[in-house]
Amino acid sequence: MPPKTTANAKTETVKKKVKKNIPSGMVYIQASFNNTIITFADVNGNVIAWSTAGSTGFKGSRKGTPFAAQLAAETAGKKAMDSGMRSINVIITGPGGGREAALRVFNNMGFKIGYIKDMTPIPHNGCRPAKRRRV
Repeated sequence: MPPKTTANAKTETVKKKVKKNIPSGMVYIQASFNNTIITFADVNGNVIAWSTAGSTGFKGSRKGTPFAAQLAAETAGKKAMDSGMRSINVIITGPGGGREAALRVFNNMGFKIGYIKDMTPIPHNGCRPAKRRRV
């Protein structure tokens, strides 16, 4: 029979977090007018690191600024570099101000950028516009 342990005795083993080594991956920049979302993923699409302008401490209309996107890209980039990412391919969506700012940060951090693809949806004579406003 195993010996009885008291409630305050610690017998659990703590697992050490395994550091992943992912050399290349994808970066998704979603830049709207209100916020910027930066996501680092591996080639299969599994998310490695992410950050938003809101999670870096900005609130309200300041989340949509290029400076907020710059800080978000910096924090996500540091997390991705810690997991071994060095070369990236960038996919950008949205019309926001943080598009170029985030790209500049990745270039300055030393990431090797393979290609930059703009996937912003553009309407090809899509929905009918709202009726004209009468004042």
